[in-house]
Amino acid sequence: MSQLYDEIGVGYELYRRPDPRIAAEVMRALGELAPVVNVGAGTGSYEPEDRPVVAVEPSLTMIRQRRGRTAAAVVRAYATNLPFGDDAFAAALAVLTMHHWPDRARGLSELARVARERLVILTYDPAAAAAFWLVDDYFPGIRETDRLSMPPLEEFRRVGRSVEIRPLPIPHDCSDGFLGAHWRRPSRYLDPGVRGAISAFGKLPDVDAGLSRLRSDLADGTWERRHGHLLSRTELDLGYRLVVVNL
Repeated sequence: MSQLYDEIGVGYELYRRPDPRIAAEVMRALGELAPVVNVGAGTGSYEPEDRPVVAVEPSLTMIRQRRGRTAAAVVRAYATNLPFGDDAFAAALAVLTMHHWPDRARGLSELARVARERLVILTYDPAAAAAFWLVDDYFPGIRETDRLSMPPLEEFRRVGRSVEIRPLPIPHDCSDGFLGAHWRRPSRYLDPGVRGAISAFGKLPDVDAGLSRLRSDLADGTWERRHGHLLSRTELDLGYRLVVVNL
């Protein structure tokens, strides 16, 4: 993850601004638990501001973009080897990061080791995902990448006494520019800055053909004929899930 984001993470904070509706769901899942460790913290999105937080992030490019966003202490480390004692935190938070871990089982075990009560993990479940035009029509390679890198939800049941999986529909004007955020704003994906803040594009060997098709379909009305029904939707379930693991 560190190497990938050192390459594509420049300007990340301009395109990945925390969405308040997602933040509210994260806070609801954390409850009043403190202190919190945020693993794979990136630029600090969704870190609570009302309690002690320690952020863990391996990429210096991402760490340097945290200025002014959060007062959390930052430790440069990896999810698979957290430099903390057992039960050092009440809760561990991990937001759209597990698919970058080289060893998910070890990373989850580390989260469960350093947290006493709860893990709150925002992830993506390819098995629950509805059809998404961006992937189906233009970048089908993303689906195979997700299948290999995104954790099956049963993995979470191995580390806790109970697991709650909460669907997280994405609002049409989501301010956090992850892969599914612009489902109702297709032209946004033509912006290289937007794509640069989405790791899925960085993993594809070639994006030019898909971009060319999307650009053409937007220009001649093909996209709207196929997907115009989405323009009246205010939110869409694309498979994003908030997983709450009670330890």
